[in-house]
Parts: sequence; C-alpha cells; structure tokens
Amino acid sequence: MTHPFAKYVAILGRGKTKQRHLTLEESRDAMGMILRGEVLPEQLGAFLMLLRLKEEAPEEIAGFTLAVRDTLTPPPDLPPVDLDWSSYAGKRIQLPWFVLGVLALVNAGYSVLMHGTEGHTPGRVYTRETLQHLGLPVAGSLDEAAAQIRAQRFSYVPLEVLSPRLRELIDLRPVFGLRSPVHSFSRMINPFSAQTMMMGIFHRGFMDIHAGAARILGQPRMAVFRGEGGEIERRPNKPTQVWITEGDAEPLVETWPALLDDPHQPADGAMDLHEMERVWRGDSEHGYAVASVVGTMAVTLRTMGKAASITEAESLASGIWSARNRRFLGVAA
Repeated sequence: MTHPFAKYVAILGRGKTKQRHLTLEESRDAMGMILRGEVLPEQLGAFLMLLRLKEEAPEEIAGFTLAVRDTLTPPPDLPPVDLDWSSYAGKRIQLPWFVLGVLALVNAGYSVLMHGTEGHTPGRVYTRETLQHLGLPVAGSLDEAAAQIRAQRFSYVPLEVLSPRLRELIDLRPVFGLRSPVHSFSRMINPFSAQTMMMGIFHRGFMDIHAGAARILGQPRMAVFRGEGGEIERRPNKPTQVWITEGDAEPLVETWPALLDDPHQPADGAMDLHEMERVWRGDSEHGYAVASVVGTMAVTLRTMGKAASITEAESLASGIWSARNRRFLGVAA
C-alpha cells in the first residue's frame, strides 16, 4: 500500500513538465503530517529538498504556517501584541543592532513578541545570547511569554518552545548542507497574532513570496526586506527595498535610501556584545550601529502605520532613539 505522504513527494518530484506547487490545503496537510511524526525520514528529506529546488510558492508558505499554528494553544488571557519579530538567521559581520531598536520601541510603549532559534550555522552571534547578555529573560512556555509581555511589553520565545519538531527540522541544516523551507515559514508563525509582522530575508527573490503568503494569511500588516545577514535589520550603507502589505491589498514597494555615505559595509572583527551596551548608553560613537538601529525602527514604524512617509518614519524613529531610557530592560547604566 502506498504511504499517505507519498502523494506530496510525487507532486513535487514529477519533473519539470508535470510537477506543480502544492495548494494551500495540501501544504497544510503535508506539514501537519510532518509535525505529527507521520512521515518517514526518506520522505521528509526528499520533500524538503524538492521544495528547496523548486522554491516555495506563497500558498505553500501560508499552508505550512497554518499547520504550525494549528498545533499552538495561546494563553486565554493573552495581552495585545503590537509587533511579531522573528530572528532565525544570526549575525556574523555586524552585531545584532536590531535588538536595540526593538528595545527602544518597547521603551516607547509598544509590545513585542520575538521568536527564533540559534546554533544551526557556526560562527554567528544569535539573538538569544544577545538578550541574555543584556539581562533579558527567555520564555520557557507561551504562558510565561504572555506574563513577560504584561510585565515588560517584551518576550523572546525559542523555537523549541513553539515547536520542538520545527527545531529538529532546522537542525538538519548540516545534514542537507542547505537551509530548508523551514527557515522561511518559521518566521511567519506569529504565535500571538500581532497586528504587525516584521520579516528579514537574505535572498532578494523571496520578498514577493512572503508578501503573497502574508496576504493569504490575512496578516493586517507586514514588512519584508533583505536585511543584514538575513535578520530584520536595515543595512544603513545601502538602499533597501521594502515590501509592505496591509491585509489583502497589493504590496506597497518602496526603496529606502542609504543612511551613510560609505557604501562599503564594515566588518566587526571583535563582535563584542559589550559594545551594544555602550551604544545604548551613548558611550560609544558608533555611526553604523546608530544608523542601523534608527533605520530599522523607521521601517517598523512605517509598517505599523505610524508614519505616512519614509521621511516622517525616520524622524519619528530618531526621536524615539533619542528619548530612550538608557537604564531600560537590563541594559546596565
């Protein structure tokens, strides 16, 4: 008897003339089977790599995301969350300056749920270790995450808390030698149904795919752009194309100008997390870092509908950064 999952491998592997994308419901069902452990290892490897070779369609990303959401049970008294912020890439050339931007937004009164993972690619600085260095806790459950958001408007949830199975799949990267589609759709889980979802990617060609998936999912607001290292972090030395979606409307595509004159991105050989504290306190004149922080906040505020133009968003972000409480959220004075 043919295995129930075999039909999904066959759809993707029939060759150039007969293969097709999975539909939304097929994608949801296929990922549900994977998450429940109903798939053989051989089928899993073939499925993920065929998807990688073909490249995912918006319907597939949306269906996979819905399958993960089907497994989640958010706390019944969930506080409202303004921003869903995914962090799955890690940084290797520059420190994760976006973390300071998120803290400044939290300081300004916005609530943020951040989720991500680490360790799948050696030689990178990941968000969890950065937050722990700054004295911020890591949630061990969704209930704990909700409590942290109520108390301090911020929580970081590791992927293994959201879905141990997805963490196992991401950890297969060294086995495949490639990232699998799991890296793409994990960013879209949005477990607390935040109104605005921010997404950073590494490859340019995926912006329309993620924007399309957000529209299928009915996400109220989302921005996707090619961030530094694949994180949600604007590269201040280069123009940045940003795709913003609002509900099912056509994406707004804007090119944000470079914030620095030098187009060459400096590499940080030390990657010393203490420098983040110095920048937060204002003890370090780090022009690249501040431009990155303010630039990332500006894209976020524009996506949230707090600014009607790029210029207004950048002015608002600069004001929030200047007004930050320099002793806030575990950053030492």
